[in-house]
Amino acid sequence: MCNIIKKTLVVLTRRKFMKLSLVTSLAVSLPDTLFSLLKNKSMEDKQYFDVIIVGGSYAGLSAAMALGRALKKVLIIDAGKPCNRQTPHSHNFITQDGVAPNEIANLAKQQVLKYETVHFREDSVVTARRKADKFEITTHQQQVLFADKIILATGIKDIMPDIPGFSECWGISVIHCPYCHGYEVRHRKTGILANGETAFEMSKMIRNWTDDLILFTNGRSILTVEQQTKLIDHGIQIVEDEIEEIVHKEGKLQSLALKDGIHLPLDALYARVPFAHHNEVAQQLGCELTEQGYIKTDLMQKTTQSGVFACGDNSTMMRSVASAVYTGSMAGAACNREIIEENF
Repeated sequence: MCNIIKKTLVVLTRRKFMKLSLVTSLAVSLPDTLFSLLKNKSMEDKQYFDVIIVGGSYAGLSAAMALGRALKKVLIIDAGKPCNRQTPHSHNFITQDGVAPNEIANLAKQQVLKYETVHFREDSVVTARRKADKFEITTHQQQVLFADKIILATGIKDIMPDIPGFSECWGISVIHCPYCHGYEVRHRKTGILANGETAFEMSKMIRNWTDDLILFTNGRSILTVEQQTKLIDHGIQIVEDEIEEIVHKEGKLQSLALKDGIHLPLDALYARVPFAHHNEVAQQLGCELTEQGYIKTDLMQKTTQSGVFACGDNSTMMRSVASAVYTGSMAGAACNREIIEENF
């Protein structure tokens, strides 16, 4: 009996050994290319997303929340340089009125990243192109990523005039939007830095918040005689002397120093400065721009290129946190709808 058991164990052991040998030999004989393919497939899965959002401030985060709640695999790529990073308080956004912009963004990011399909990378996009039925993105850190859809939430970059003190005061006491900042400087001594038609329209608007108003054309006025007369009739002083410097203390405006040596005390200065896009991704993808230089979109935030959406400051003149959040949410929902329609 013992001999039979011993023989059975030997047979079983040999069979197991033969099976193990066969598996081992097959594994060893697998070509390196197959392992490479499996590895590449795994890497590709990690680099592939339903949607890549370029820009992670209010608009980008809002789009990501809509998509995360729709179970889409999303990547937000952001360089961490919002245009309002110098602004101490955000206004005209219900539930967050008077809160610092970075506090709003940080809380939004925490909430958005609770959705397990949403990912965030601190990086910047260098190139974007359409590749077959997908998009290929290359980042500054030399990452190559793929997505079915792209949402551009890149914001814009303000171009400061060559006036000492201007950039230090930008977003603090040199401001662009009366709805964002006008209430805080209401009835205060206020200036407007503009000329021509823009100066006339801004003067009409800002006078709603203060009648203690000076228009600085920073050189010869190109207002029409009729426009000048109307402004003067409404108590708005027009100063054509060039500005030498903005005198301030930690960004809080004190006076404007003119080149003729005169100092005019001011509490706030409105200015509308030119802008540029942070990168050339929209142009690389072939997106059409408006006459003003914004990315052209429809009411669903779709650009002129299929599969590409845009939201936030890069596609509207209405620069506010509330507007960015709205257009971001719309872009996310519209993008998700498009994916659903294509896959159904």
